[in-house]
Amino acid sequence: MCYDVCMENNCKIEEWKTQLKRGTLEYCILLLVNKRDWYGYEILMELNKWSCITTKESTIYPLLRRMLKDEYLDSFWQDTVQGVPSRKYYSITQKGKDYLALMTLEWEDLVQLIKSLKGDNT
Repeated sequence: MCYDVCMENNCKIEEWKTQLKRGTLEYCILLLVNKRDWYGYEILMELNKWSCITTKESTIYPLLRRMLKDEYLDSFWQDTVQGVPSRKYYSITQKGKDYLALMTLEWEDLVQLIKSLKGDNT
């Protein structure tokens, strides 16, 4: 009985974690690219350092393309050392910075709400 409840809860928590990731991945990318220019695989590796936001190439690259289309990011190719292919780097645009600022306000409001609901008013 306990095993079934635990298994059901584990399935539910994984579903919830997936929804959280989907909702915060774009924000995390903008936070990274706001600090400096990154190439795609480097973004993926940085995000995968954190178990709560791990992702795959099949998720990151379409998201980066959409963010380029939405004009939150720009991209440019940069040569590397001989024998290593050029890398496509991503930089944040002014529109991306403005969007990031709005996202940050919403995020901070959400964090405050959660703290309040938990009874932690610090």
